[in-house]
Order: sequence, then C-alpha cells, then structure tokens
Amino acid sequence: MITEIYSPKSKADLLENLNRLSGKSFHFGAGYTDLLMDFKQNPDQEERVLNLAQMQDPDFVGIRKQGQGFYIGALTKIARIADSDELKSDFPVLQQAAQSLASSQIREVATVGGNLCTASPAGDVSCALVALQAQCHILSAQGDLRTIPIKNFFKGVRQTDLRSNEVFQGIFIPENQEKYWHSAFVKVGTRRSMECSVVSLAYHIQMNDEEVISNAGLALGSAAPLIPFPEKASQFLKGKKINNLSPGDIDTFTELIAEYANPISDIRASAWYRMEVLKNISRSIFE
Repeated sequence: MITEIYSPKSKADLLENLNRLSGKSFHFGAGYTDLLMDFKQNPDQEERVLNLAQMQDPDFVGIRKQGQGFYIGALTKIARIADSDELKSDFPVLQQAAQSLASSQIREVATVGGNLCTASPAGDVSCALVALQAQCHILSAQGDLRTIPIKNFFKGVRQTDLRSNEVFQGIFIPENQEKYWHSAFVKVGTRRSMECSVVSLAYHIQMNDEEVISNAGLALGSAAPLIPFPEKASQFLKGKKINNLSPGDIDTFTELIAEYANPISDIRASAWYRMEVLKNISRSIFE
C-alpha cells in the first residue's frame, strides 16, 4: 500500500526530495514494471515512492554523444534504445539486448535505470552494458556525482552499490577504438518472447584493419549470481586474428568463459543444461 508519493519534475526537486526522505524507507518508481509486482506481493506493507516518471532533465532522459562516447539517461525507455540508429550502428549488442527484453509494450515503459537497479543476473540490457564496459553515473542528495564501472555496480541478486541518499542518473558507454567490431547479444530461453533467459552471452569484440582483436568485451547472463565479465577470456582473444582462430583456440576460449559461470538449477533449466548451452553459444561467436 502506497502511503506517500513524491513526483519531482526537475533535478533540483529530486535532490530536495532525496534530502526530505533521508533516513526513511522508500522506493524509486519510473516504468513500474518490477515495482508493481513487488507491491502486489506485499499489499499490506506501507510504502513511500519517489516517482521519477515526470522528470525531463537531460541528464536523466535521452541518448546523446558525450565526449569520447555515448551517454544514456537512467529514465530513457528501453524502446528508445531498441530503436536507436546510432546504437544499432556502433553497439549492436546493446540494441539487440533491448529488443530481446520482454514485449514491445513493456519496452515502451521500462527504463534503462530500472533494468540496472533491479540487479537481476538475467538482465538483458545489464548484460550488454557489462560487455560494453560502461560507467555508471550516480548522483547524491548533495548533488555530487560519482562514476563507477558497471561491473562494480552489481553486488548480488537485487543488490547494487547505490547508497541510501543516491539516485542512478545514467550510463556512459566509451566509443569504439577501432573501425571494425563483431558485436551481438545471444539469448536462449524456453520460449520466443516474454521470457527470462536460460542463459545469455553478450559480446563486443573490436578489431583493427588487419582483423587483429584489440579489445574483447564479454558478459554472461543467468550464469552466476552476478553478471560476470570474463576477464581471462577477454585477454586470451587480444592480439589474435578473429578469422584465424584454431579449433584449439576456440576450445580454450570456451573453457575460459565457463570458468566464470556458476549456474543454478531452477524451473527453467538445470545447471548442467545452462553450462552446456553457454559453451555452445560461446563457440558460435566465431562461426
């Protein structure tokens, strides 16, 4: 049961409300795709909501080129990411992840900030952003901004590095350092739509003119309590020609990916099945 609701329209209003709610329990609300489900599960619990849906501040809404990369505000709808020509061109993995999230109706209301702050190991957009080695911009009630790597933002299932007096402001994606990239989001589920992944793999591999890999961004979804960035697998690929990998190289890469997986068995799939699927889609990157 919602007992109080605050609806700031500007960043100044937001900071004022954050200070007003200091020391109190409250929820942020924007697209409400997850929050409404939480309320339904706990109908008798009294809740305060800081409603961000009416904010139009450019630091919270929209996609823009910024410095040496792209900035996406936390309140930007997933549908806008899915439809972005710039992201489709430069970061296919992110656009494909956005397109795979739930249904078109949910994508019209769900936000990138909500997807990240839910901190689900099955988060599609979260997985893509880990592969892109994005940076989280976090705003405090005092107006101070701190930036941390997204792989450090997630602390556990539904646990983040966000503090009680902070709000997630946006995400920064560094621009590509090479002219060529091999980038995609692979999601395996038990049905074609409206499904959390059984396992997923995000990759964004950059290559120079001679097809030599200079940077390999990777991330695993539904494979561990967090969304891991498989550093050893990334380092293994660097310096190799993407179209000249031997079967032994691909086997080694696959095993290095698997080192970062610790899947569980649940109603959707067994841990064994998840691991086997992860290995298969890891090999498929180079087919």
